[in-house]
Amino acid sequence: MEQPHPIHVANRQFTDADRRVLELLSRDFGSVSAASTEIINLEAILNLPKGTEHYIADLHGEHEALRHILKNASGNIKRKVNEIYGTTMREAEIAQLCSLIYYPEQKLEYLRAEEENLEEFYQITLHRLVKVLQSVSSKYTRSKVRKALPREFAYIIEELLHESPSGENKQPYYNRIVETIISTGQADEFIIAISNVIQRLSIDQLHILGDIYDRGPGAHIIMDTLLDYEHFDMQWGNHDALWMGAAAGNDCCIANVLRIALRYGNMATLEDGYGINLVPLATFAMETYADDPCEVFTPKLDTDDPARNSKTLSLMAKMHKAISVIQFKLEGQMIDRHPEWGMESRKLLSAISPDRSTVTVEGQQYPMRDTNLPTVDPANPFVLTAEEEQLVKKLHHSFRVSDKLQRHIGVFFSHGCMYSIVNGNLMFHASVPLNADGTLKEVDVMGRKFKGRELLHNIGLLMRAAFTRDTPKDIRHYARDYYWYVWCGPDSPLFDKHAMTTFERYFIADKATHEERKGWYYTLRDDERVIDSILDAFGVEGEHRHIINGHVPVKVGKGEQPVRANGKLMVIDGGFAKAYHNTTGIAGYTLVYHSKGFQLVQHEPFSSTEEAIRKGLDIKSTTQLIELSQNRVRVRDTDKGVELQAQIDELRQLLWAYRHGIIKER
Repeated sequence: MEQPHPIHVANRQFTDADRRVLELLSRDFGSVSAASTEIINLEAILNLPKGTEHYIADLHGEHEALRHILKNASGNIKRKVNEIYGTTMREAEIAQLCSLIYYPEQKLEYLRAEEENLEEFYQITLHRLVKVLQSVSSKYTRSKVRKALPREFAYIIEELLHESPSGENKQPYYNRIVETIISTGQADEFIIAISNVIQRLSIDQLHILGDIYDRGPGAHIIMDTLLDYEHFDMQWGNHDALWMGAAAGNDCCIANVLRIALRYGNMATLEDGYGINLVPLATFAMETYADDPCEVFTPKLDTDDPARNSKTLSLMAKMHKAISVIQFKLEGQMIDRHPEWGMESRKLLSAISPDRSTVTVEGQQYPMRDTNLPTVDPANPFVLTAEEEQLVKKLHHSFRVSDKLQRHIGVFFSHGCMYSIVNGNLMFHASVPLNADGTLKEVDVMGRKFKGRELLHNIGLLMRAAFTRDTPKDIRHYARDYYWYVWCGPDSPLFDKHAMTTFERYFIADKATHEERKGWYYTLRDDERVIDSILDAFGVEGEHRHIINGHVPVKVGKGEQPVRANGKLMVIDGGFAKAYHNTTGIAGYTLVYHSKGFQLVQHEPFSSTEEAIRKGLDIKSTTQLIELSQNRVRVRDTDKGVELQAQIDELRQLLWAYRHGIIKER
């Protein structure tokens, strides 16, 4: 091919847009030397192994399990320690070292009381921790590692990381640093600092695929944990959407949030986390259902739960029933307000017989398990009593003025969305609505039809509109209402079932009525062609592309597998919540994607943080290889690599402009 004459290159025409971009770039790289140095740096980064990504779904308030998994990097830290010290340390010593890395402050308190020779312990431990840190930081640039270091110890840690304690000259230098750390009384602080850096560098990016809220006791603690975490993103789940709707002031969502909390006896997030005042609900429930045992509404509590005394259980059951009846009334009003949602069949309070002995569902009559409904007027079953109306206003106010709740919900918007595509992996919580033939289903959103990627995108925009002040009032109100549809609407991508049979589970004994028939996505998701068509519709490219989602617990105990569609779909809801342990047979999954490929980590139930600290007990995890790459995945093979390559291309243009006098060096 004929090469262009130099004079033609020199006379290359720049558009005004080109010039503006390069002028801006020249502010940071003001000379040929600066631009060349940055190109060299970025080219080197492209050839590093990709960082480790962790995917977790359906945490459901299990904060202790999540925090431990973040601290042990789904078992990766222990694997690193075993690689380094497996032949030189006993298993019990490795467990204690790992426990120290996970919980340095608390573990040091125990160890200081047990160790007879503290100075020797500090010497050995500091050397071991530096070696572990060298291993976990080896795939990162010095600049990235430096940013992860605490300022007060950054220089010393860098010296220890990049100086090998071998050779006649270096050994005394290295040892003297460690000795001085101990002699100046900084050993504890230094151990804590190194342990925290090991944790931080062991997970490069955390992906949470929905359902942080409900069932477990610490959703608010999970949110606080994430606020201290640097690199994470969130895909919204149906339970998250429920809490988002409650924070927006959707009374149906508020009632559902309260009902679920009372059903599982989990009041900590509401009361301790967000300061929701439940006294008005308790007062109303005691007055309205004073002589009613409310047996159908007895909370589902663990056998060791301190709330399992008769007086507390009785009060919670009454509150549970009170808010459930209010929920069914509010939902009936919502359905009347939005006939376009096609949910008329869910107005079951109006399907109860006049004597309240039976209820008709889908044309069939069933006996009612509980017939005491003193606040339900058969002539106007969805009208709140004056007392219920007043209670709903108080609860509404409590959710709206909770600063911490509003702040936590803000994190869902700043770090989350309905779906994400990262490094060839499409992530969403539950489903993409499909037709029976596997094609994308069109769903109405405010009078317009959307499907696939556009559907999830526009639902996400609508959900944001409820919190955006410059949105027109009518749209903002519709968006607030829509949160309830997202929670339980038949064509919601976060639900995708024919109905949420809450009423039936409470009032009808026949379990056939409790079934929630799933949408076609759940029926067809084992078909590789269907998964490929969804990936195509979302524009996901690459030889190794996947859908990763949660929502439906994988019943491992019954032989179900998390990997489907010939490896192209990974369902990683392993049941973190204790309420699901009997269903799944395990206690959660973590999917790990590192430079060598995918690993699925299956977790057993976590005992407690106290046990992990005191006895060095870790979560028992089983690792399954899902997909290994023949060659290590480099940064250049990732989305970040595409960004860096674009920066390199711009910098090369800047070099050309400098060398041809188009832009002057600064």
